[in-house]
Amino acid sequence: MSNSTDSTEPAKKSNFIHIQIEQDIENGKNRGRVHTRFPPEPNGYLHIGHAKSICLNFGTAEKYGGKCNLRFDDTNPTKEEMEYVESIQKDIHWLGFDWEDRMYFASDYFEKLHDFAIRLIKEGKAYVDDQDAETISQQKGTPTRPGMESPFRNRSSEENLDLFQRMTAGEFEEGSRVLRAKITMSSPNMHMRDPILYRILKAHHHRTGDKWCVYPMYDFAHGQSDFWEGITHSICTLEFEVHRPLYDWFVDQLQESDYRPRQIEFARLNLTYTVMSKRKLLELVKDKYVNGWDDPRMPTLSGLRRRGFTPESIRNFSDRIGVTKVDGMIDVSLLEHSLREHLNKTAQRVMGVLDPLKVVITNYPEGLEEELGAINNPEDENMGSRKVQFSREIYIERDDFMENPPRKFFRLAPGREVRLRYAYFITCNEVIKNEKGEITELHCTYDPASKGGNSPDGRKVKATLHWVSAKHAVKSEVRLYDRLFNDEDPAGHPDIDFKEFLNPDSLKILPDCYLEPFVKDAKPLDHFQFERLGYFNLDYDSTPGKPIFNRTVPLRDSWVKMKNNS
Repeated sequence: MSNSTDSTEPAKKSNFIHIQIEQDIENGKNRGRVHTRFPPEPNGYLHIGHAKSICLNFGTAEKYGGKCNLRFDDTNPTKEEMEYVESIQKDIHWLGFDWEDRMYFASDYFEKLHDFAIRLIKEGKAYVDDQDAETISQQKGTPTRPGMESPFRNRSSEENLDLFQRMTAGEFEEGSRVLRAKITMSSPNMHMRDPILYRILKAHHHRTGDKWCVYPMYDFAHGQSDFWEGITHSICTLEFEVHRPLYDWFVDQLQESDYRPRQIEFARLNLTYTVMSKRKLLELVKDKYVNGWDDPRMPTLSGLRRRGFTPESIRNFSDRIGVTKVDGMIDVSLLEHSLREHLNKTAQRVMGVLDPLKVVITNYPEGLEEELGAINNPEDENMGSRKVQFSREIYIERDDFMENPPRKFFRLAPGREVRLRYAYFITCNEVIKNEKGEITELHCTYDPASKGGNSPDGRKVKATLHWVSAKHAVKSEVRLYDRLFNDEDPAGHPDIDFKEFLNPDSLKILPDCYLEPFVKDAKPLDHFQFERLGYFNLDYDSTPGKPIFNRTVPLRDSWVKMKNNS
């Protein structure tokens, strides 16, 4: 079921869901089986909130030696596409889980659901209502005031059956009739007040084509699909808690065996600086505020993957935040911490310069080139070492030099000596400027006795700079991604459009960056730590002549400092 073998992944912790499952096993319920399911609606790409549900459902089945199904809730053909079906499968596999041969669709059960609806009609437990949706909603009442019965509630079973069959045949217009369960209009639970079972939708379905003109509602399809698949524990988010009595009512009506699935609810994931509504995410995509569902600023799994997040980091994050019954907000910095924690142990180190300033080492022999030893990852000695090319002209970061530095600036300045990582000590002797007074290059001298960055006589330098050889460097475009919103809860302001909080600095493109040649053989999604700069990965848009790297996360969370200073 799981493809993940990462030894850094923490052990699965018990939670209130697991405690309930263990009680069911101990009591012999459903013969001690554990069978879960992940039931996404194929109307958009999965996001980080779905990852929590995926990890919980597949992880729970894995923990108890059970099974987990993938079932697409494709009951609304107006919003569903095969593109979303395919992307969901890809995301689940990427996270390290597998449904084996148990991939289902709610549409697999359309015939059985239709037969069940007919049975309810014949038993006097369902009726066709000719009222429009607005009228039905008004008649529902309030949680403290009973609803009104529909004037069509007491039609005969024969008339209801005839009308429902004519609905199915496409004889009526959309919105003109619905099929409702005949339960009660006085329940304090609004979902039990004669809920809608079927509505007319004359839309092409991505799997069944134009066969159906009526489609089941989610509440009607969900519990029965669970039952027919043998699901023992239907784990869903907290907003479905009030739907549970209806879930149980439908299962009761099946009356097919003593087996029954059990619905258990947990709090969904809410992240700071993020929106989790698929409707809002679709709006961002359609109105081109982002460059598609897999834009690295999006909280979608495809966006996080392209940004450079690893499946291990997301699984570890899901385990770290736990499972609760109380809605809350998780700081996105915890997700980023989980990524840094994983990449620190696994990412290849390289040097790269994002805002280059040329340095000419005037006493270094012209034409001479050296290969210097560098460590690939100090956290894992098995990753070994590499050779870094050194020559007379190099690039350093522009902000690693100041012509008139303040007292606590310890990097390169006129007359000051610094260490070049893995290389030599250099001293700045001359600053070269153009006619506009802009610094174009530095002239420095090096100490040949300091090879490897070691002091030959014990003298101290206060700064070590990263660099690349100008002759050998690979020119690259680097995209600096940041949080998409600059407000902790962009969707939490009822009177303000969430798009007002879009971060104008969420993407900065640096076209002329230089990286050490080790990256030449990188493949899309390969991870690197650019020393002193952050974690990066090669983007899909790269070509052999133009590598493009995305910044996944900086080495440290700069937003913490920003919040503390605000």
